[in-house]
Amino acid sequence: MSSTPPPGWYRDPSYPLVERWWDGSAWTDHRRQPETPQEPLVGPRPAGRGPGRAKVIALTAAGAVLVAAVVTGVVVLARDAGGSGSGAEAKTTAGSSVTTTPSASASATWPSASASEPSADDPSVVEDELNGITMPLPDGWVRAENVAEDDVVMTTPGTYDCPGDPGLCRHGQVLSRTATASDASPKALARGDIADAMDTAFDRDGLGSRPFGGVTSHREVKAGTVAVGGRAGYFVRWRVTTAKGPGGYVQSLAFPSSVGSEAPVIVRFAFDAGADGPPLTDMDKITKGIRPIGDPATGGGVGSSIGASR
Repeated sequence: MSSTPPPGWYRDPSYPLVERWWDGSAWTDHRRQPETPQEPLVGPRPAGRGPGRAKVIALTAAGAVLVAAVVTGVVVLARDAGGSGSGAEAKTTAGSSVTTTPSASASATWPSASASEPSADDPSVVEDELNGITMPLPDGWVRAENVAEDDVVMTTPGTYDCPGDPGLCRHGQVLSRTATASDASPKALARGDIADAMDTAFDRDGLGSRPFGGVTSHREVKAGTVAVGGRAGYFVRWRVTTAKGPGGYVQSLAFPSSVGSEAPVIVRFAFDAGADGPPLTDMDKITKGIRPIGDPATGGGVGSSIGASR
């Protein structure tokens, strides 16, 4: 039975000159320049093949690393001697040229992963073109894939068995949608949405199942005004207790869009509580990082801090 590599930085299969973050199940959009040379990791041995092929691949990879090291040494010596080597090509003693361009097969191997995850300064964002906004994609989050709701824009990677009715759950998700009550204030919209956000995430899903055994109680932990992309908005956050599992947190954020008719936008957050859930600070990071599409510098303004006022 084959196994997938653990989360980490690996050579990008589509562009081996950079490293790309593998979250353990899929490639993300986080990329960086390699910090140190990485040794390729030989993948699982196909069924019916003996161990000899794995040894050949390993020796071939080691030989490639050795050749690259020799070529690099030639280039450095040539520069020290006043040569005109460009760094991409070096002359050997026989007069032939040796290039350091990675071979096509390099993209098919897994380099060893580094311990560090994508930095908080990574510019990756997700777009909600309908409402004209972008949101930052924090470390530990991925763009929405294989989710039932069309409005979900990002989730935590992977799934787990729900503690209540049979099914698969995620530790966190964020969705954005246009509010139906276009004449209501952001405060009224957020307070009118929070109960439905709780029920949808933790009480009963669209199929009528109760993945957490139902909601037993909730309490408000935070609420107040906040600037979203330079516009005055309002948010409400609840702590939810469920019959099974650790429960979680939901937040409803409402603000006027800066495009078109400036219809109000609702952004919902649903995070599992406990050690496996994403940090609550991600709610604040995403909220503060929302920008109008094409205007990444917009920020601050009235209510720019996320406060505890009501």
